[in-house]
Amino acid sequence: MIKKRANLMFACTIGTTLEWYDFFAFAACAVLVFDKQFFVVGNPLAATLLSLATFAVGFIARPLGGIVFGLIGDRVGRRKTLVVSLLMMGLSTFAVGLLPTYASIGLAAPLLLVLLRILQGIAVGGEATGAILMIAESMPRAQRGFWTSFTMFAGPLANVLTAFVIGMVQKVYGDSAFVEWAWRIPFFISALLVIVGFWTRRRVEESAAFAELAAAHKTVERASLSETCARNWRQMGKAFFVKAAENTFLYLFSTFVLGLAIGYLHFSRQQALSALMWASAIEVFVILMAAHVSDRVGRRPVLIVGLLGAAVASCTLFTLSPGSNYLHLQFALIACLTFHGVILGPMAAYMAELFPTRVRFTAMSTSYQLASVLGGSIAPIVGTLLVSFTGSAAFVAGYAIVMAVPALIAVGVSRESRGQDLAAAQGSDESPMVLPVDVRPT
Repeated sequence: MIKKRANLMFACTIGTTLEWYDFFAFAACAVLVFDKQFFVVGNPLAATLLSLATFAVGFIARPLGGIVFGLIGDRVGRRKTLVVSLLMMGLSTFAVGLLPTYASIGLAAPLLLVLLRILQGIAVGGEATGAILMIAESMPRAQRGFWTSFTMFAGPLANVLTAFVIGMVQKVYGDSAFVEWAWRIPFFISALLVIVGFWTRRRVEESAAFAELAAAHKTVERASLSETCARNWRQMGKAFFVKAAENTFLYLFSTFVLGLAIGYLHFSRQQALSALMWASAIEVFVILMAAHVSDRVGRRPVLIVGLLGAAVASCTLFTLSPGSNYLHLQFALIACLTFHGVILGPMAAYMAELFPTRVRFTAMSTSYQLASVLGGSIAPIVGTLLVSFTGSAAFVAGYAIVMAVPALIAVGVSRESRGQDLAAAQGSDESPMVLPVDVRPT
């Protein structure tokens, strides 16, 4: 049993980290490179916005991936969907590194870039919730928050990996060569990483709760998307608003901040990437601690602290002025990603505990990925436009605060779900019962 759980945790965490590495490598290059290589329009602001729009297309495709993979995952199982999503992400990311630029093939270059971004979005739409459910439905419920947080820290860990790889490539080849051709190297590296992820995922078993449901009913009755939404819309709404706020914070604090630090605050690319890398590294440990605390005191109080803290911390980051000291940028970014980590710690368990097993993948994936469109897809674009039109980043903090309000209300009206038995309502869409839980480690 211990070996099976260890294999499951390793496969889900490594695989999810690799998928987010691919996703963030594209995001970073959308800010640093693509406006120069794929969107040559003669206007720097227009080129930047077009590049960020390509980044946003991946989010628009994520709900499609969430719905498709969710319906399949609720029918045939979680494990198979994760293997397919990993391969789709890896192949599309490797292909980005092979793309000719606008100078070589003209308009076909950005069109192909958009197509590959769509494939990335579909893949991550299935990955993001599938890995959460594999762990949530298999690990002891007394430590569900802690174990599911491993899929949550995969994002910051991937940020560290992405910033490190891109930073090293820039350091070795220089800024000019990086923009010209060396930006392709991080995308080629993903091919090696996908092989590792594919090998580990092929070895894991199906999640315990889904296997139990399938065994009890012989074949799993698939609920339609309309039925799932009609019977679970309140829970889906809660998941939507929490994820939208979290995702807005994430991409303001990771993608938008790179452009802000370089173009507005006048730091070098190396300084911006270094600040992001160290802040993301700290966030990894914060996520684990926050998840552990949520297993003791509940999901709701930890989520509320994280949402409030991230909103306040955004003011420290987005009120920095040109010429600010590098340490001010570093500490402000650490504060922002620390509170973002407090949100991520309990979020996976909170969302998984909202839904019954029969529709959990579909309901969670749909709300999760639709929220990403409202949150992460437009956050860098909104931030860029606010700075461009107002000449100040302070309004970006106001935007972050506005996005946090609906999430705080959603968490506030939720009931506490710590210790919930995910298999207790296998055959219905009623809220599963909460059973007494022994919080001692097992």
